Amino acid sequence: MFEKLGLKPINVILGEVELQENTLQDSKCQEMKIALESLGFELLENKKKAIVAQIKAAIVELAHYTKEPLKVNLSEYLSSRLATDYTTLSSVFSTEEKNTIEHYFIQQKIEKAKELLSYGELTLSEIAFQLNYSSVAHLSAQFKKETGITPSQFKQDLKRNTLDSV
Repeated sequence: MFEKLGLKPINVILGEVELQENTLQDSKCQEMKIALESLGFELLENKKKAIVAQIKAAIVELAHYTKEPLKVNLSEYLSSRLATDYTTLSSVFSTEEKNTIEHYFIQQKIEKAKELLSYGELTLSEIAFQLNYSSVAHLSAQFKKETGITPSQFKQDLKRNTLDSV
C-alpha cells in the first residue's frame, strides 16, 4: 500500500510505520489516510492518540501473545517498551481514554481468560496462574466484576468480545 502511494517504509511494526520521508505533503498524507481507512486502520496524527495506541498495542501483545505466565511489572514493562516514564503514559492514557492503564490491562486479561475458558483445555486454577492472579478467587471476582457473570457461567454461555471492542 505504501509503495503504491510512492512512500518508502523503513520499518513496520504493530501499530507503527516509519517512513523514509521525514515530512509528507498534505495531499500525500490525505491519500495515506484514505488508504489506511479502506483497510480498517486509522492514521494517528495526534501525538497523544499515538501514545495511547502504542500502550494498547503493548498491552494486547503482553496479555494475548506472551507464551510465559504474565509475571511482569506493568509500569516497568510499558516504560521500557515505550521509552517514556510511566507517570506520563498513565496521565495521557487516562485523559484520552477515560480509563486507567491498569483497568485496560485487567480488561485484556479477562478477555484472555475468556479465550482460554472457551478452549476448555486449562482448569481455572491454571488460567489464574498463567494470567498472574494470586488465586482462583481473585480471578473469579475480577471476572464477575468485569463481565457480570462467573467464569463457570461464562463457560456455559461462551460469549467473547473482539479485542478491539474492549
